[in-house]
Amino acid sequence: MTLPFALPIDNPTLSFLIVLLVILLAPIIMGKLRIPYIVGMVLAGVVLGKYGLHILEHDDSFKLFGNVGLYYIMFLAALEMDLEGLRKRKEGILLFGLLSFALPFLLTWAGSSLLLGYSVITSLVLGCIMASNTLIAYPIVGKFGLQHKPSVLLSVGATMISLLLSLVSLAIIEAVNRQTGNAMFWLLFVGKLVVYCAGMLLVIPRLIRWFLRRYSDAVMQFIFVLSVVFLSAWLSDLAGIEGIFGAFLAGLILNRYIPQVSPLMNRLEFIGNALFIPYFLIGVGMLINLRLLFTGEHIVWIVVCMVLFGTIGKGIAAYASCLTERLPLSSGHMMFGLTSAHAAGAIAMVMVGFKMLTPEGGMVITDEMLNGVVIMILFTCIISTILTERSARTITLRDREVASEEQLDSDDEKILIPVKYPEYAEQLISMGILMRNPRLNRELVALNVVYDDSHMRKNQQVGNELLQQVVRIGTAADVRIATQVRIAANIANGIKHAFKEFQASEILIGMHMHDEVSPKFWGQFHQSLFNGLSRQIIMARLHQPLNTIRRIQVAVPSRAQYEPGFYRWIERLARLTGNLECRIQFHGRQDTIDIIKQYIRNNHPDIRADYQSMEHWNGLPHLATTIAPDHLFVVVTARKGTISYKSAQDRLPEEIKRYYHGTNLMIIFPDQHGDLSENMTMTQSQHTEERSAYEAISEWISTKFKRHDKN
Repeated sequence: MTLPFALPIDNPTLSFLIVLLVILLAPIIMGKLRIPYIVGMVLAGVVLGKYGLHILEHDDSFKLFGNVGLYYIMFLAALEMDLEGLRKRKEGILLFGLLSFALPFLLTWAGSSLLLGYSVITSLVLGCIMASNTLIAYPIVGKFGLQHKPSVLLSVGATMISLLLSLVSLAIIEAVNRQTGNAMFWLLFVGKLVVYCAGMLLVIPRLIRWFLRRYSDAVMQFIFVLSVVFLSAWLSDLAGIEGIFGAFLAGLILNRYIPQVSPLMNRLEFIGNALFIPYFLIGVGMLINLRLLFTGEHIVWIVVCMVLFGTIGKGIAAYASCLTERLPLSSGHMMFGLTSAHAAGAIAMVMVGFKMLTPEGGMVITDEMLNGVVIMILFTCIISTILTERSARTITLRDREVASEEQLDSDDEKILIPVKYPEYAEQLISMGILMRNPRLNRELVALNVVYDDSHMRKNQQVGNELLQQVVRIGTAADVRIATQVRIAANIANGIKHAFKEFQASEILIGMHMHDEVSPKFWGQFHQSLFNGLSRQIIMARLHQPLNTIRRIQVAVPSRAQYEPGFYRWIERLARLTGNLECRIQFHGRQDTIDIIKQYIRNNHPDIRADYQSMEHWNGLPHLATTIAPDHLFVVVTARKGTISYKSAQDRLPEEIKRYYHGTNLMIIFPDQHGDLSENMTMTQSQHTEERSAYEAISEWISTKFKRHDKN
């Protein structure tokens, strides 16, 4: 029986089908064998390549998608980094990066010279190869959601430092070998690198903000982001540094503008993990020739020497840095696993060495060394992925034991988002996604209320279409959204009834931005809403996408800490700030500011928060001079008759119209019940029997504050 095709397969449709089947089946088969799926991808490449069954040819498609996959790994690693955590651990990252470069470099250089008898120039090139590493196991970290762990931050930062030092060292070795390393060469090299980095940091952020403010189409944003990544990689190549450095730099720049829980981030991760990165892994496997291990002892010694000394050097660097940073041993395993793999970066460097000639005319890197490096890649990838997956499981289990289930169960979070206008719906849903607690994984509730009039049926249909659009937004961010189109004679009453039916904890609603909608500041029904409900209500008015907000400024009234919902709105703003990776600044009385500062320090230590004293609410207009167009101004106000209410707050609509016209705005009416039950409220007779209202609530706040402090 003859096959309907010849080997190797040259039909592009059939070739792509085989690759897709490998991407589909590798995780299933490897999962049953308890082996990381990444190893399965690489081994599948070995089998499919010309050194295996030669089913597929390592053609231009694998080179193209493989290059894209490598860039994608570096891009996602930078995009998912916690930049604030990176700043706080910059000394540890620098130390780990230097050790991760120096120790493998020196050990491999010494071992190649003494044990293998290689020349100085050859040993130095092999040292550069082993001093670098590729984040081949990083997708495992993403699968377990550990991107913000200190061990991962240290590993990603150290990877870029060691890679940069390896590339620069290789450039020096090549220049010295060619005897072209004069002053002009180094001046030009450093000049190109400085111009490249400065241009990226100065121009690209402005370009990103301009584009995101003007274009909200999902496909356009996705293509724009990829264009920035590959532009950066190409310019990096022109500057004399490998493109993977440029992809990483692009990820760092875009990090600020793509929130971790946004639909855009979900799309970027999906396409990378589903196609580009597997293509790269399969392509790496197709370059590996395991038969060479049985052709002679010398290549075995080459592989053993590089794997042994390179891995030992990476291991010493990882565990030494883990010790100096006072991290658990499982974090040391994670650091070792992430930084011990070598892949396309090593291939790129060995190919540079392969083209180099010694002064005597001999080859610096021989065919045998080249094959040894490729086989080394397989072993280090296996070590890296197995160790990373095991440590990721250990860290995940450790975190679950530490997490307080009682604290999670006590949070009644369920955000109700009334939507009416399509142009505002996406912004409100995005804000709800950024404010929700991902650990609770509770659904958002999107509500559309239509009047019970002659246009009811038509408005129902329009409402259903809007809610379908909202669900698509939530699905893109992997967030469940419950929807309801409600018919009511009064919009405010419809929202109130839905609030009770869904047992919601708070409302997030938009504010009108045009006088033709309603001449009143609060709109047609907002005032009825916050007067009729005693739970938290957040009103938002945004003139630009949330991911382009650079700073959040919060005006807090005096005695706000005595309101039962005090910690709820702080928590929502803290999550919003953390996901946007922007800065937040609180303005208020010093006693209130001190409690906010302590809560932020205990529960959200990674966010960048500033605190400014504002003794009187009359100072609200003066804050207008500090609000830039890309700031979000948050006003925490109060209902009449509550503890933090003051008569000056009655002027809030006029002051906002006069001083904050065109400003991105959020107004918060705090929860009057907070995390407590309805019976927390006291009658006036109870107040006078034992103690005043201020003393009672102060004692409750003190008890709650101590509980947060312990947590």
